[in-house]
Amino acid sequence: QVQLVESGGGLVQAGGSLRLSCTASGSIININTMGWHRQAPGKQRELVAGFTNGGNTKYVDSVKGRFTISRDNAKNTIYLQMNSLKPGDTAVYYCRVVLTRGLFDYQYWGQGTQVTVSS
Repeated sequence: QVQLVESGGGLVQAGGSLRLSCTASGSIININTMGWHRQAPGKQRELVAGFTNGGNTKYVDSVKGRFTISRDNAKNTIYLQMNSLKPGDTAVYYCRVVLTRGLFDYQYWGQGTQVTVSS
């Protein structure tokens, strides 16, 4: 079993910054991908930033140049540094990990952390 614990959300004014953390514990082997998703009220969940299984990073266009994803393998933790926040970034942010076991991929989600950006 895998557990993901997120932290770092909160309320910030437009233009401010927050850093989210997601720490994984449990049977963490054969990580395929890791990343951050978000879901705003009335909208579908979307990928914000992530690591591909080749170790590259990818971002949704709306956050490029403002958000940076990073990781500390020794701590099984990924981070999302969010700068120049906008009200449109308001959402619940979720950490997601995909593990490959044999022929199958298994995904795990964190509980979510609320990010609210006021104008």
